[in-house]
Amino acid sequence: MSHSALWTGRTDSEDGTAGFRWHQVVRPSSAVHDISKGDTVILGYPNDSGVLANKGRVGAAGGPNVLRQAMANLPWQLTGQLWDKGDSDVADSLDETQSNFASQVSELLQRGTTVLGLGGGHDIAWASWQGLHHAAPAKRIGIINLDAHLDLRCCTEVTSSGTPFRQIAEYSIARNIPFHYCCLGVSEASNTQALFSYAEKSGTTVLPDYAFTETAALASISPMLGNIDSLYVTICMDAFPASAAPGVSAPAAIGIEPAAVIRFFRKLSEVVREHNIDWALSDIAELNPTYDQSGKTARLAARMAFELTLAMQGSQHRV
Repeated sequence: MSHSALWTGRTDSEDGTAGFRWHQVVRPSSAVHDISKGDTVILGYPNDSGVLANKGRVGAAGGPNVLRQAMANLPWQLTGQLWDKGDSDVADSLDETQSNFASQVSELLQRGTTVLGLGGGHDIAWASWQGLHHAAPAKRIGIINLDAHLDLRCCTEVTSSGTPFRQIAEYSIARNIPFHYCCLGVSEASNTQALFSYAEKSGTTVLPDYAFTETAALASISPMLGNIDSLYVTICMDAFPASAAPGVSAPAAIGIEPAAVIRFFRKLSEVVREHNIDWALSDIAELNPTYDQSGKTARLAARMAFELTLAMQGSQHRV
């Protein structure tokens, strides 16, 4: 689908530039040299082969374009330019697909941009983390994952949307790189004993879904903040209740309250700046349009994109 077909929406011409929405600001870019420091860049990861390998419901490959359409009407409140760099190449192997995405993320981050990745399966996380690590190898990375699942499955025989944080952990441990991982919104009913055991072994911070509030989330990540230089935030849309996010690979029975997540992001934006932590990379995974109902999941994902981009940029909220 063409750029112009994806980015369409309401126009309030009577308000001038103060009435602009994302579709009126975003520009397509196939060349990195177009992009400047301080800009925000959208990059798609239209792949769900990792979901299939994890025995989930496929369909998330259609997530990036549906999310672009849902974001088109968001009000423009950022600074700098907004770019849509399109989708990274999907290869025959999951590893190569992830490598393609990671290379583009790394290049964009090195130019001083803010990057928002659009999945695709949650295997985007291994790709995103590699891109951030390769952009600045000496920096200590902290991961915040809002997710019903730990995604720490064994990756010895096969990698999937269920293995990205295990891959990061094993890569880090093998190279004496600190592994800082906080998984917030975890469903005890959706993770095996083996996964919780590895979480404990790897020093993963776990906040269960029933206990999620913005205060609890901030308390959970607080010990990590003094030990990292860069932050990577990833949202799996199955972190939210199935009533709010039916269009995912694995719907949540309980989930976490979207409004609490918004409050958490707004406070997180302040906290990371107090700690002089770089936060320039986030992504949204597991939006599955095949199973969405009335665009509920896409609209919620768009709101999360709105909050993430404002939070990464440190913009002031109106209310």
